[in-house]
Amino acid sequence: MNKTEIIDAYKQYLMPTYAPEVVLEKGKGSKVFGVDGNQYYDFTAGIGVHNIGHSHPAVVKAIQEQAEKLVHCSNLFAHEGQVKLAQKLVEISGLGGKVFFCNSGAEANEAAIKLARRWGSQNGGRYEIVTMRNSFHGRTLATVTATGQDWCQQGYEPLPIGFAYADFNDIESVKAAVTDKTVAIMLEAVQGEGGVNPATDEFMAGVRALCDEKNLIMICDEVQCGMGRTGKWWGWQNYSVKPDLFTSAKSLADGVPMGALIANAKFADVFALGSHASTFGGNPLACAAALATIGVIEKEKLLAAAAKKGEMLKAALQAFAEKYDQILDVRGLGLMLGMVTEGPAKDVVEAFAAGGVLACTAGAHVVRFLPTLSIREDHLEEAVEMMGDSLDELFG
Repeated sequence: MNKTEIIDAYKQYLMPTYAPEVVLEKGKGSKVFGVDGNQYYDFTAGIGVHNIGHSHPAVVKAIQEQAEKLVHCSNLFAHEGQVKLAQKLVEISGLGGKVFFCNSGAEANEAAIKLARRWGSQNGGRYEIVTMRNSFHGRTLATVTATGQDWCQQGYEPLPIGFAYADFNDIESVKAAVTDKTVAIMLEAVQGEGGVNPATDEFMAGVRALCDEKNLIMICDEVQCGMGRTGKWWGWQNYSVKPDLFTSAKSLADGVPMGALIANAKFADVFALGSHASTFGGNPLACAAALATIGVIEKEKLLAAAAKKGEMLKAALQAFAEKYDQILDVRGLGLMLGMVTEGPAKDVVEAFAAGGVLACTAGAHVVRFLPTLSIREDHLEEAVEMMGDSLDELFG
C-alpha cells in the first residue's frame, strides 16, 4: 500500500483518536523512513519510547531468541527474566523494595493509585491523592482524573472521586490541598505533556518533607522522563530526595509494551495475594527486551550521553530563541526539552516534519524534543541545521 492508501484505510477502519500525516515503514537508530521514501530524524522517539534508538541489534536479538523459547506464560508461573529484571530495577533505582509489572504507563500509575488507596484504607481510611495542574498520568478513568488538565477529562464525567490539584513548583499550593483524607502526593520530575516543566530542587525537597511530616506517600511518575531521558535512570534521581513509589514504562522495554511500579521497603508488601494483577505484566518477551535495553544503556554509557547531548541541543534551541522573536523560552533536562512558541506549536512541528525532523507538541505552545539518547553528535548537528532551515522558512 502507498501512503495515500494507508491514510485512507486508517480513516476508514481506525477510531479517530489520532490524525497521522506521516506513514512510517521502518526505523534505524535515530532515523525513521516513510513508505513514500522520505527519511526523518526522529525527535519524538515514539514519544519517549526508543531511548536507545530504533531496532537496536541487542534488543532485536533478545526478542528473537526469547520468542523462540517462551513469549507468554501468565503470572500463575514464574520465569527467570522477570526475576532478573525486577532485581535490576531495584538495584539501579537505589530505592530497595519490590516491583509490580504491567503493560503501560497508565497501568503503572493506576497500580500506584491502587496501592496508595489500599495502604490508606488501613491507615485512617485515607484515599485522596494530590496531583499537579498541567500533569499527565494516563488515559484510564482514574489516571485521567489524576491528570490536572481539563482537556483530557472533558466528556468523561462523572470522574472518580479522590483527587485534588495543586500548582507545580508551588509547595504552599500543595500544602493547601492536603486534608485529613490525603494519602499521597503524585508528581512528575519533569512534566511532559504539560509543557516540559522540570521540578525545582526546592519543590521536590518540599514535597518529600511534607510527605514525611504528614505520613503521606510520595509518588513519582517517571513514565516519560525515565530510563535515562534526563541524564539519570529516572528523573527523580536528579534531585536530593527519593520517592516512596515511582512508575516506569515507555522506554523500559524499547517499544515492547511494558510498565512497572517500584515501591520502597515500607510499601513493598501492601499488595497481597490476588489484590492486584496483570495477565501480560512482566511476560518473558517484554522482560527480555527490557533487560537488553538496560544493558545497552549501561554498555553505551547513554546516561552521560543524554546529559552531554542534551546540553548541545539546548544550546542550539536557545540560539533559535535569540534569533526569532516567535520563540519565547527553552526548558527541560537532558534530552527532554521544550521550546515555547508565541504562536501554535503545531505550526513549528509541521514545518520541521516538512524539513525532515519529527518533533511533537506538549500543549498548544510548546514544541517537545525527545531524540534518541544514542543519536550521533554529527546527526544531532545535522538535524539542528535542518530545523534552522525550517524556522527560516516559517518565520522569515
